[in-house]
Formats: sequence, C-alpha cells, structure tokens
Amino acid sequence: MTTTLILVVGAIVVLCAVYISWRAGRLDRLHIRLELARESLDAALVRRTAVSLELAASRLLDPATSLVLAAAAHEARTAGPEEREHAESDLSRTLRAVVDQERFGDRLADTAAGSDLLEELGAAVAKVLYSRRFYNNAVGVTRAAQRRWLARTLRLAGHTEYPGFFEIDDAPPKALAAE
Repeated sequence: MTTTLILVVGAIVVLCAVYISWRAGRLDRLHIRLELARESLDAALVRRTAVSLELAASRLLDPATSLVLAAAAHEARTAGPEEREHAESDLSRTLRAVVDQERFGDRLADTAAGSDLLEELGAAVAKVLYSRRFYNNAVGVTRAAQRRWLARTLRLAGHTEYPGFFEIDDAPPKALAAE
C-alpha cells in the first residue's frame, strides 16, 4: 500500500515537474519570438526611413516637399526609444501628405528612378504594417503567458517586464494602398 502511494505521489511530482518545465520552455520561446519580431519591426522601420530619405534626396520632388519629408525621416531615424512611436507616426503622416498629392504618382512614373522609388516605398510601407501587426500579436501572446497564475507564482519569466505594444499610425498612403 505505501509503495503504491509513493509511486503515485512520485508520478504526480514528475508530471508536475514536466508540465512546469514545458511552460517555462514555452515562455522562453515566446520571448525569443518577441525579440525576433521586434528586430523585424526595427528593420522595416529603418528601411522605410531609408527609402523616404532616398526619395527626398532624389530631386524628383519640389524642394519644400523634399525638405519636409527629409526632416520627418531624419526625426524617425534619430528618435530615442521614448519618442520613437511619435516620430514614426509623424513620418507616416508626412508620407501620406507627400504621396497623396495630386498627380504625385504620375510625375514620379515619368522617370525610371521615380517609378522604382515609388515601388520600393510601397513595399517598405507594407512591410512596416505587417511587421507591426506581427510584433503586437507576439506581445499579446507573451503577455497572456506571463499573466498565467503558474508563471506568476513560480516566476517563470524571471524579472522580465511585460512587453509593450508598438502603437503607431502606419496607415499607408492611398496611392500606395491601391497598388
């Protein structure tokens, strides 16, 4: 009787240990996924900024538009962590104002460089949109896993803070969204 009881208790302890180990591993994988999503988002934002600066320096735009676009792109590129969301939102609004000008696409399509830049800008804007959604999805899943009672009780996430969502205005310009 006591041997059976010891075996049952031992089996329960082993199953609990396996389950806790599995939960800790899952949480670790979620954190890795979150880091990779953040790096992808950062790369997409940097690419969009680079294409915006290239467009501003291309001499295909009027000087005032080039200056406004270059200023917004430079601000997004040099913004610190605290002001990054605001600077990236400003760049999105500036891109919409520039690209959605009347006959903007027609003027750029007249030159090979302009057509290529417009296509590259469309791809960069779309990549930011998808990367941000993927990152915010990873944040939501990771936060839910960190909030579970087992993760909180046993501190499976260690001293890791809850990840924050990256909220920016990333709506694409109408001229680029239609493509």
